[in-house]
Amino acid sequence: MTFSTILYGVADGVATITLNRPDARNALNRAMCEDLVAAASAAANDDNVRLVLVRGAGPVFCAGADLKERKDMSVDEVRNRRLRGFAAYNALEALPMPAIAVVHGAAIGSGSEIAAACDFIVATPEATFATPEALWGTVGATQRLARVLGKRLAKDMMFTGRKLTAEEAKIAGLVTRIVEASKLDDALAEIAATIVGKASAPGLRQAKRCIDQGSELDPRGALAVELLAIEENLAQDAWRSRMAAFKSSS
Repeated sequence: MTFSTILYGVADGVATITLNRPDARNALNRAMCEDLVAAASAAANDDNVRLVLVRGAGPVFCAGADLKERKDMSVDEVRNRRLRGFAAYNALEALPMPAIAVVHGAAIGSGSEIAAACDFIVATPEATFATPEALWGTVGATQRLARVLGKRLAKDMMFTGRKLTAEEAKIAGLVTRIVEASKLDDALAEIAATIVGKASAPGLRQAKRCIDQGSELDPRGALAVELLAIEENLAQDAWRSRMAAFKSSS
């Protein structure tokens, strides 16, 4: 596949999506929205892909929406561009396999949305997260981050332009791991070795579906989602050989 704003590659069961507009600080434009949707679709439909990494080329992860592109747009064009952005975030969030955002430098506005759309975030100590849309006179990043961080911290970031450091984002639950840049590739390789080499692909997909769907439901509905996944898992019967292997290796 050919992309104009991202790099996409698959190796050893890992698909890597790299935001690749470093001269524009990886700002999200219309073409990148479309490329992200296409790349997510390619990964979702590739049986060889067990894990997706989302990264950024250059010194930052993503500096937000491309405001230069938007400056000369009509209202209808801006609305269309915003909907394309939502489609890009949703495509990443809907990936059936685990997706990890690897954040270095700034993740601003759309960059924070892209990162939060992944299952978890591995960040370097230099990473920062900000959602200053309201200060720019626009509306965005009001939903996904608020569910992760809680509405008070999300409002502080939105109303004041406050930037969360990697450590603050970890304390708030947005970032799960902070890794020195010099050790980042080794850490990612270790994570990939577990997910691709050791974990059950169906089990991971079922667990992801249960967590994502269950978190939007009341406890009774969430349990129903898990029970359906258990029935699906039992019907596949792949768990028997994995349980046997686990017992023999213990």
